[in-house]
Amino acid sequence: MLLTKNMSFEHSSSFQLEGIDLHINEGEIVSLIGPNGSGKSTLLRLVSRLITPKSGEVILDGRMIGTMKSLDVAKKLAMLPQMQDHQLDLTVQELIEFGRYPHRGAYSKLTKEDEDIIQWAIDVTRLNGYENRVLQSLSGGERQRAWIAMAIAQRPKILLLDEPTTFLDISHQLEVMELVKELNAQFGMTVVMVLHDINQAARYSDRLIVLKRGKIQYDGIPQCVLCREMFQSIFEIDADIYMENGKTFFTPIRLRKEEYV
Repeated sequence: MLLTKNMSFEHSSSFQLEGIDLHINEGEIVSLIGPNGSGKSTLLRLVSRLITPKSGEVILDGRMIGTMKSLDVAKKLAMLPQMQDHQLDLTVQELIEFGRYPHRGAYSKLTKEDEDIIQWAIDVTRLNGYENRVLQSLSGGERQRAWIAMAIAQRPKILLLDEPTTFLDISHQLEVMELVKELNAQFGMTVVMVLHDINQAARYSDRLIVLKRGKIQYDGIPQCVLCREMFQSIFEIDADIYMENGKTFFTPIRLRKEEYV
């Protein structure tokens, strides 16, 4: 559904992505994890066409994404960046309406189909009663749900989320992650997200992709990726790995001995 072939990108002499071969299957939830500066957000921006690779290809539904019109890309793929402008003088309803832009153009009136989809996005994200609230008046979790509602109002096949739980308290983090799970399970939406909380990534994802220094180092189901060797080589820590209700989790123990030298 979404592929990259030998993709590379150079931000500076000190940071580059090299030889990225990525495949995202329809209906998957995939999380990108890795240390700060490993290239997770950059990879997400590359596959969403926000930035252009130095070489290689990004293929969306069998077509090279660089040759597609922006509106055609937006009908298939929605990207929610890590930082949004929460000071926008918009209501929740007005924000979500922007999600219909790829399907109707800038100046066309909302159709009955548009209105039905906007209401669907409001219902799914449990924002009923918030439609006329200004973004600035919402809590962090409520704002994040409003932005997700805008993204899914595009009715994309693929939803890209860059650290969707950043700056949220634990209850709102779980709220967002459960929403992501629901979008995938009930509506078949493919999700690719960057997460810092590895236990959350393991709990909610079908696959984990681990990056370090601009390269994919591990790619597989959480039960295989979360291993002591991965934590030692990628995060330079020792960790205990355990299973609970069929899910894999970890507890950090200590920095590797080399860190103390």
